[in-house]
Amino acid sequence: MFPCCYDGPVGADVNIADVRPLGLMCVCVALCAAVAAEQEPVQPAPVLVPVRPIEPPAKPLPSEAASAGVTKFSFIAYGDTRSGGQPGVEGDGLVLQSAHSAVVDRMIARIHDLEGSAFPVRFAMQTGDAVLRGANGTMWNVSFSPIIERLTRDGGVPYFFAVGNHDVTGMAPGDPGRAMGIHNVLSAMSRLIPPEGSPRRLNGYPTYAFAYGNAFFIVLDSNIASDALQLGWITGQLEHLDRTRFAHVIAFFHHPVFTSGRHGGPTLEPQSAVLRDVYLPLFRKHHVRMTLTGHDHLLDHFVERYTDAGVAYRRDDVVSAGGGAPIYTYTGEPDLSAYLAANAAQKVRVEHLMKPGPAQADNPHHFVVIQVDGSRLSLEVVGVATGAYAPYGGVARVDLSDPVPE
Repeated sequence: MFPCCYDGPVGADVNIADVRPLGLMCVCVALCAAVAAEQEPVQPAPVLVPVRPIEPPAKPLPSEAASAGVTKFSFIAYGDTRSGGQPGVEGDGLVLQSAHSAVVDRMIARIHDLEGSAFPVRFAMQTGDAVLRGANGTMWNVSFSPIIERLTRDGGVPYFFAVGNHDVTGMAPGDPGRAMGIHNVLSAMSRLIPPEGSPRRLNGYPTYAFAYGNAFFIVLDSNIASDALQLGWITGQLEHLDRTRFAHVIAFFHHPVFTSGRHGGPTLEPQSAVLRDVYLPLFRKHHVRMTLTGHDHLLDHFVERYTDAGVAYRRDDVVSAGGGAPIYTYTGEPDLSAYLAANAAQKVRVEHLMKPGPAQADNPHHFVVIQVDGSRLSLEVVGVATGAYAPYGGVARVDLSDPVPE
């Protein structure tokens, strides 16, 4: 193998994730040089590990038309299930994700708890970072997919996924590492998300939409938040949406628009900056009701209030990334002065409804259950650690709808 492309041991059992993102050009150049100089024997090409599709539930989500009359249901959201990559600690690609498995055990129990209720769980959503290195097919097959198949089989619910930076890297389209990550994501999710050619899918992207009951869900790749084609497709979906049917529009993606964890506070990452500048005006224009994101491994909750044509609106921005990845803690409040000044015309104001804690024990692995009740939404957080997790002023459930003016 050649040092410009690979920094691991020489041998046949090389995973594509260990090849540096100089791509096939580097491999070919080095290969030709070695042959010409008669230096070292040519080694076999890296082993590409095919990612197998995750088995869907026996009962798929009904079609948009079939669920049109549904106004009461629940769904689960969570994110960031990857291992930590600590030296000497077995992680993704070697063992099943144990913390993620515990979260899914609790999910399945909650799904069964709500069976037969007025608000059954109809699907689960994951906001990214399934595995440590998404270009490594073994990590999907060994550590992640078997857990999701317990959720689709034993929980019996459809599963939807938005890509994170660990899944597809933070590189631009065309980068070899990103291309392999996208390939693996789409292989794993091929039987779970809308297929290529569907009017609810942007071909070639892990970007799609789906509907259930009176709610419409948009899934975007926030790693490429500035991508014009993705923005145009999402804009088209929103502009042609039947708002007489869909009381709620919910977007889910990986990078938060607001966060007080490691990836926020005094830091504004490029993806979050683009989301604020490009997507939040679009979301306000079309009255998107909620964003569900990950990236910071904790629970965080902001509320943005604004006016449009003299009418007051609310959008809840929830970070739920307690799916099993190493736990983060509160870092500090984001500086929103420039954002608020730029959007003063719509009287934008942001409230930090629920803050993560300063210690890891304050931010346990968890998931959230969003309840749709007609025009109203509520959120219940379910912790996995011993003891109750009640971060909303001592309770685990919070109403997300403002009181109706008298």
